[in-house]
Amino acid sequence: MANFSGVSKFLLEDFADVWQLRLLLSTLFLLIYLATLLGNFIIITVTTIDRNLHTPMYFFLRNLSILDMCYISVTVPNACINSFTNNKTISVSGCAIQVFSVFFCASVELLFLTIMAQDRYVAICQPLRYPVIMNYQFCVQTTLSSILIGIIFAAIQTGNTFRLSFCQSNMVSQFFCDIPSLLRLSCSDTFSSKLLLLLAVMGFAGGCFIFIGFSYVRIFLTVLKFPIKEERGGKAFSTCVPHLLVVSVFLSTGSVVYLRPTPSTEMIQNMILSVFYTIVPPFLNPIIYSLRNKQIKEAIGKVILKIFILKNINT
Repeated sequence: MANFSGVSKFLLEDFADVWQLRLLLSTLFLLIYLATLLGNFIIITVTTIDRNLHTPMYFFLRNLSILDMCYISVTVPNACINSFTNNKTISVSGCAIQVFSVFFCASVELLFLTIMAQDRYVAICQPLRYPVIMNYQFCVQTTLSSILIGIIFAAIQTGNTFRLSFCQSNMVSQFFCDIPSLLRLSCSDTFSSKLLLLLAVMGFAGGCFIFIGFSYVRIFLTVLKFPIKEERGGKAFSTCVPHLLVVSVFLSTGSVVYLRPTPSTEMIQNMILSVFYTIVPPFLNPIIYSLRNKQIKEAIGKVILKIFILKNINT
């Protein structure tokens, strides 16, 4: 990561060129960021405090919420600050850290979603074996394995990107540093970097998507066998369909940005697509798993009631 050919900093794109529109979009993304932090923090709090939610499903949900808070914090605050202050610069080291963090969070997010799909499959299709398969040891091991795999993947992709020379321009056509935008700025041979990125997206992301899709197909086939009036089938559909929708948006938009040989003239389209795999999933996950989950809503009510009682006692 020492060959930069004189480039000491990069310039990031703003959300818009017009100040009023940039201010509006920055405020909107800041509000989404704060709502995401609040929603995920609520899930983390209630799944930690309420002992009834100390199950594998909510263990992974808590981990996903922690990751989502980190994931959205990598890009949005810096982009909003840059827009408000009209400061586009980011150091090479800062850019490398952002590339590593985005790739790490995206990889671990995908692995967590894959594990959660497996959790739902076992819970619905093999309920009697659920305590044996989804035991505490399995949950901890898969979580640590996901983090380790994410670190390795992110380190390889980041190192392979920043070994290149950057001499064509230092203007990154994105509101954060990402690998496709940086590869367009390189004056080195990027074939091996593009090939490695292709293998990562097609092999890793594609494999996870196939596993998730296969899990949900088996879930839906099992649910269709339930009696029409059985509540269990309705709950399965109401939980799995939004989950599958978020996974599809996350993977499809990310794949388009990372796999398509996009010319720089489609910068705005790339920025819009990037929003759907960096900002939308962390924002929607708390909504899907809290507003549509009876146990989470009941746990939130208990926590609010406890706070209200403690406040009255203290006063």
